[in-house]
Amino acid sequence: MILSGYLLMTTVIASCFTGCSNDIHQINAITNSAIGPLMSAKNIEVVFSDSGKIEARLKSVLLNRFSGQNAYLEFPKGFNVQIYDSVNRVETTISGNYGKRYENTRIMEARGNVIVRNEIKNQQLNTEYLKWDENRRLITSNLPVKIITPDKVLYGEGLEANESFTWYRFNKVSGQMMVKKDSI
Repeated sequence: MILSGYLLMTTVIASCFTGCSNDIHQINAITNSAIGPLMSAKNIEVVFSDSGKIEARLKSVLLNRFSGQNAYLEFPKGFNVQIYDSVNRVETTISGNYGKRYENTRIMEARGNVIVRNEIKNQQLNTEYLKWDENRRLITSNLPVKIITPDKVLYGEGLEANESFTWYRFNKVSGQMMVKKDSI
């Protein structure tokens, strides 16, 4: 009985010492996740502008800001972005159930019921994952997508489009579209 207790205690102590590490990346990851967000805000609205001209407006029920080398904003309860054209009309909207925007790279990821709409052309994109590169003004997805326009519904896998959703291309296309009789 005493011997088995001694063996158990030795095993516990040995496992504690073999699990120690001084890797700074692991320490930062544990520290940042244990602390939580640097800042949280509810019912936010952020306006992005350049030289006094509104370019985009972002709304969210909850915003969490995390600091560190890869600082990011998290929208755990969803978000809605409105992108404006040169005459201050809402040209495009992007929404999703979850969002994450990396501050240094200006890349935003959206997950869960992601919808991109070109309000002027009446076109809509539906997918479960989307990556928006603000620097390149490019939207990409590697998952199945559905595009709805006034005269067609297209399905594909993988997508590349400009952020205003005025042009797009994707792989493995299928779907139905209206064709005028005299155009065949």
